[in-house]
Amino acid sequence: MERAGIGHVGAAMALAASAFELWDRHLRFDPTDPHWALRDRFVLSNGHASMLQYSLLHLFGFDLSLEDISQFRKLGSRTPGHPEYGETAGVELTTGPLGQGFAHGVGMALAGRMTASQFGKPGAGPDRPGQHFVYGFVGDGDLMEGVASEAASFAGSHALGNLIYIYDDNQI
Repeated sequence: MERAGIGHVGAAMALAASAFELWDRHLRFDPTDPHWALRDRFVLSNGHASMLQYSLLHLFGFDLSLEDISQFRKLGSRTPGHPEYGETAGVELTTGPLGQGFAHGVGMALAGRMTASQFGKPGAGPDRPGQHFVYGFVGDGDLMEGVASEAASFAGSHALGNLIYIYDDNQI
């Protein structure tokens, strides 16, 4: 991050231990099949911490080399300053403006519940369609946006119990 000449190191550093725990012990995925239908989804709503996600993708076997990581924030690289869907294997969505990633994660959780209602039984095991979880990281900038408040209200009123966000309060 320093070599790329950017700031925002607070989130990437503050979330490192939580991120490793999540990816190592809870998140279900297959790095050889990034689009596996039964995978859990990971949303990095505070996309400025993208180096954290890139390092996790590399460490957990996705198609992202150290050379790719060394090209962080360079034009045409597979590691842009904010994660971009379709550019890097394992990146589930492009987050865009603050709060949009949070709201998009709510949409992903709703899609999971709708899929489960059509193809799985409620309470069925994790090997059934729609039984995946959506995990995400969110920062205070995201939560200050109205879209995040509206999405959180929707998630709560629709009991989206398959949505788990971890709040980053790195005080930077």
